[in-house]
Amino acid sequence: MSQTFHVMAKPSEQTKRTTIVLPAAIYDALGDWADEEGRATANLAAFLIEQAVRIKYSGKFPPKVRRVEND
Repeated sequence: MSQTFHVMAKPSEQTKRTTIVLPAAIYDALGDWADEEGRATANLAAFLIEQAVRIKYSGKFPPKVRRVEND
């Protein structure tokens, strides 16, 4: 029986962690927004930061392309 193994990159090579400090009102609004979308606050914050960096440095980080099916 043949088996194929895929070597995945170490988590530290895929992502990095950071800590941010936000004003309480902004943190609360971010939490409300995350709740509305059914996601974690940290996940939404990471998404928003990534989008901002992709916009600021669009030549270095082209936008991610999403595949859309035509009906």
